[in-house]
Amino acid sequence: MKTCTSISGGQSSAYIAAKYPTDYNVFALVTVRDKDCAPKDKGLIKLVSDKIGRDFIGTLEDDIIIHTILDLEQHIGSKIDWVVGKHFEDLRKTSVPNIMWRYCTELMKIKPMFKWWQENFSEPIQMNIGFRAGEDKRAKNMLDRCNEDGLRAYNKVYWQKPHFPMIEDNVHRDKVVNYWRGKDVRFAVQNNCVGCFHRNPLTLRKMFDLHPEKMEWFIKEEIKKDARFKSDISYADIKKHKPQHEIDFDDWSCDSGYCGL
Repeated sequence: MKTCTSISGGQSSAYIAAKYPTDYNVFALVTVRDKDCAPKDKGLIKLVSDKIGRDFIGTLEDDIIIHTILDLEQHIGSKIDWVVGKHFEDLRKTSVPNIMWRYCTELMKIKPMFKWWQENFSEPIQMNIGFRAGEDKRAKNMLDRCNEDGLRAYNKVYWQKPHFPMIEDNVHRDKVVNYWRGKDVRFAVQNNCVGCFHRNPLTLRKMFDLHPEKMEWFIKEEIKKDARFKSDISYADIKKHKPQHEIDFDDWSCDSGYCGL
């Protein structure tokens, strides 16, 4: 069985790529049509376009994550395949994703990886997932959705055998952080979309300071589709809040591949 590492852009999945080499590495990038979400480093636009095989306009992920994947490829000395789904705006015409219907993860992370698998393989692959020691429950939830052979399906096709090397080797977050200290790979303060609805309002308010243009995209989407990412508060209202104290992002982690799935 061929092996693959699912890379999210965070330190844990990058640690797996570095410490547990596999036959393939794959990274799914969230893209949008909004030019206000383009990288500030314009040199990245053509580079990413070449990686994904289509014109790249912008992303809701931290620009640093693009550097993370480029840096990591050099660090591990192995190719990382970039995949993309539809632009976020094109996923659904009348709704936005939320806690109850998180179609963004499926359509912009899992589905593009599945299509990449379909184009390159005829048999299931073992995929390393970045769950750390102490996240056994998350791993169990994923394994519970597998068949008796430990294979996970997408659209009724069994394509992936999840594997959790950091859980097997009792690797906790501190070991991951220590490994990357002083290394030649840049990381964002948090990976995945800057305005992810799984984050609490305090964190999202901080993101308005760090990524104002990208966070405005979430406000525009809520207005355009007359819907909310979070049921109890709009992103426009989150923006109005005045931060009460500084956030220590070391206490906030979303670094497990598949957008935290």
